Amino acid sequence: MTKVELVFVSAPLVFVPCSGIGHTVSAVELAKALVDRDDRRLCITVLIMNMPFDSKTIEFAKSLANTNTCDRLRFIELPRVEFDPSDTSKSSMSFLIDSQKPHVREAVSKLIEPESIPDPPRLAGFFVDMFCTQFMDVANEFGVPTYVFFTTNAAYLGLMLHMQSLHDEQHVDVTEIGNSDVELSLPTTSLPIPAKVLPDVMLRKHWLSTFFLQPSRAFREARGIVVNTFEELEPHAVNALTTEGTSIPPIYPVGPILNTKSNQESSDQESIMQWLDDQAPSSVVFLCFGSMGTFDAEQVKEMALALERSEHHFLWSLRLPSSNGRSEYSSPDEVLPEGFLDRTANIGKLIGWAPQVSVLAHKAVGGFVSHCGWNSTLESLWFGVPTATFPIYAEQQFNAFRSVKELGLGVEITLDYKRDIFGRSITTSTTVSADVIEKGIKSVMEGDSQVRKKVKEMSKKSRRALMEGGSSHSSLGRLIQDVIKSFQ
Repeated sequence: MTKVELVFVSAPLVFVPCSGIGHTVSAVELAKALVDRDDRRLCITVLIMNMPFDSKTIEFAKSLANTNTCDRLRFIELPRVEFDPSDTSKSSMSFLIDSQKPHVREAVSKLIEPESIPDPPRLAGFFVDMFCTQFMDVANEFGVPTYVFFTTNAAYLGLMLHMQSLHDEQHVDVTEIGNSDVELSLPTTSLPIPAKVLPDVMLRKHWLSTFFLQPSRAFREARGIVVNTFEELEPHAVNALTTEGTSIPPIYPVGPILNTKSNQESSDQESIMQWLDDQAPSSVVFLCFGSMGTFDAEQVKEMALALERSEHHFLWSLRLPSSNGRSEYSSPDEVLPEGFLDRTANIGKLIGWAPQVSVLAHKAVGGFVSHCGWNSTLESLWFGVPTATFPIYAEQQFNAFRSVKELGLGVEITLDYKRDIFGRSITTSTTVSADVIEKGIKSVMEGDSQVRKKVKEMSKKSRRALMEGGSSHSSLGRLIQDVIKSFQ
């Protein structure tokens, strides 16, 4: 009998995540999921952009590079790009990403044309972040397809595509929608969306093209769009995006893509976890608003009053508005009501940077007051912790509205509060009062609420989606088959 030798084709992929810890974590976890699923054919190089305002992403990537033993996944740090922040023509994300194109081109050239290898590998494709579609030009230069990794939810993808269609095909000035009481009917939401919860960048002419129109046009040219969601969470949105006849590429819902064992640790993580160990199950409300979520002194005081009046035990990640958008207050007494720390010493703990995944996983945590960033939303669902909504920027108001009104997986504190990443007001939004916050805290901490029951059930569904035969497991398999098909 003739011996048959199996030959496995190596399909090298290039990942280019957007700068920012949330985007990079998701992209790396997706890369790990791909090589874990098919380590004989797939190998991935993650290119980490070294932006002048973002040191934590580089630190995180280096920690992964040092601890990850998979020889099918590697990291390359691109050269740092310097710019003058006072030059507004060059300070946008679009300019910074464009300035990385030569570095990406050079890094990829070295990957596939190393001098020491006589038969260099052929590239299989690019995976680019939703905000990095400019790199599709580089992929085209190498003659390979591009997949877009959409790091937020399917309904928001539908919003972007819908607004781009209104602008390009019906010549609607979508920036005017924000100044009205209109409600939008979107293909990807089961309820109309009020204009007040639309992202601010969509309603400003100088941001509209960069963050909405240009990316949305590029999405339509991609080989496929990989979305960090799962069908059971967004059945209406996923169905709308995958219905035959739509003018968009194939959609691959592969989530929840999470790092549930994050290498990013707080300097006082041990004391935080010890404090939680001393609390009763589901007795603590956790307040955390992301890596750039900050508030002014007036809003901080209202939060403090609400916590004290609620009488619930609390763990509060309190951040200071600053030039880089994320640093702790030098002294909490600067902004807290007089005597607050003394009066709440037995029920509360104030912290700076929070080990969010570890906290949400702890049995003592019963509720989560959150900015409703998509990673935080998926993490809260994964661990079965109901959320009280306090959005701040980006698409967080949109997420908050859907969580409360459409999906029934959260309780409302506010849906349309808006600040920029430095904590400054960008709308006519007023300070949310202590009474409103207190009501939301008490609601999210109810032990037998329908929201809590729905969140617990969705937690089970999120885990089943990733198991063999689950919806996201199957979608990931289809994605891999498409990558290999396009490569052969």
